[in-house]
Amino acid sequence: MLKYANFDVVFQEVPDEVTLAINISNCPNQCPGCHSKYLWKDEGKPLDNNELNRLVEQYKSGITCVCFMGGDNEPESVAQLARQVKNDHKIKVAWYSGKNDLPQNVDTNHFDYIKLGRYIAELGPLDSATTNQHMMKRLADGRVKDITEWFRRNKHVETVETEKNPAV
Repeated sequence: MLKYANFDVVFQEVPDEVTLAINISNCPNQCPGCHSKYLWKDEGKPLDNNELNRLVEQYKSGITCVCFMGGDNEPESVAQLARQVKNDHKIKVAWYSGKNDLPQNVDTNHFDYIKLGRYIAELGPLDSATTNQHMMKRLADGRVKDITEWFRRNKHVETVETEKNPAV
């Protein structure tokens, strides 16, 4: 059973989306250098259909996307919950997976975004030029496009703006 440790409304995990990010526990990847080691433990509140509906309904007026942060221990359950969000709430769905490849038996058609790749500290996160991670976006025609560059462009823009306006 999927469990989640916490959640938050975030603005930079998924490009151009106001996202309800749900941090799923019991991460099997346990990447060295992980910033969320507390998610390695199998603890938290069960994330089932009812709990997901409660969370989405609570924030639905302010979000455009739901992102499952983890869930690699039960990818079929994450895919089922993604299908539920798409069908019941008609908002975008993202999945941050720490795997390098998705399991063959998981239907990814209900995801608008999928981040793939173990975190390797020396290669950096998505906004690093050397990252091994990739953010994929499903286009309207069904094709999938790598949009990892968006994170580097946004990082650069934020850095330039901060340098121009030190008061920021």
